[in-house]
Amino acid sequence: MTVPISGRTLRLGSRKSPMAIVQSELVAALITERTGRPVEIVGVTTLGDVSRAQLTQIGGTGVFVSALREALLGGEVDLAVHSLKDLPAGAAPGITLAAVPLRDDPRDALVARDGAKLADLPAGARIGTGSPRRAAQLLALRGDLQTVPIRGNAGTRVRHVTDGELDAVVLAAAGLARIGQQNAITQVFEPDEMLPAPGQGALAVECRADDPGLAGLLAAVSDEASMAAAIAERSLLEALAAGCSAPVGGYAAGTTQLAMRAAVLSPDGARVLRARQRARGGRAPPRPGPRGGTAAPRRLRLHQQSEQRE
Repeated sequence: MTVPISGRTLRLGSRKSPMAIVQSELVAALITERTGRPVEIVGVTTLGDVSRAQLTQIGGTGVFVSALREALLGGEVDLAVHSLKDLPAGAAPGITLAAVPLRDDPRDALVARDGAKLADLPAGARIGTGSPRRAAQLLALRGDLQTVPIRGNAGTRVRHVTDGELDAVVLAAAGLARIGQQNAITQVFEPDEMLPAPGQGALAVECRADDPGLAGLLAAVSDEASMAAAIAERSLLEALAAGCSAPVGGYAAGTTQLAMRAAVLSPDGARVLRARQRARGGRAPPRPGPRGGTAAPRRLRLHQQSEQRE
């Protein structure tokens, strides 16, 4: 339901990458639709955008977040939008997670030439990814592959394949869809094949903790189930003190129940150090489809425990 609220234009802080701008535009439109408040996007340059070093060398996914949070705390913007998987685990002083809009597809996707799937790639194929989690799970699926660390926005990574520099890349399915590159996807990995990063496919809307009025307004764009899943998945990272350098996957979903599966792999993918599936009533967690649709899981066999979400 639309709740018209008068007031000045809200300043939304966003990274300047093409995908970040698209994501921020989606949230801005949703805020205006549901609250009546106009929103302008303010581009912020982060360390992750200007450095070409691997994320594990310059401080992890938090390098995409710190400059936006500084702009928020400094009063340069009123709210900030992030890819949820970029948020460091744990609370940030002075900042609150005000909303998580309806989550998009959390799964990972393969982009290869000529419609090739993972099983079709030749022995020793070079697959690009900047994620130790993806690299470990690729090697667990096929130990003969070569994983190549890469950086750059999604469009740049896809060009590594079309230009012949790499045989394939693995990216978030939701991100490719947001920039209109969903047709480049040649295979989508179900969570029982490749567990997503905690928060993958979801967006995070943050504001200052001392502005409860704005936090209340932003709650209008939040999705209850997506927020619950975000909190559960982030608690996994916080409990493990894990960042982007750790090959940790986690996925939670549900409405009246919250089911979660998680796994920690060795970096070479040779061993699953810990795998657990938790579901109320002993049922397997749902397998996601686009925008939260579900189907039954297939491959990853995990220990089950009961968990109830209030």
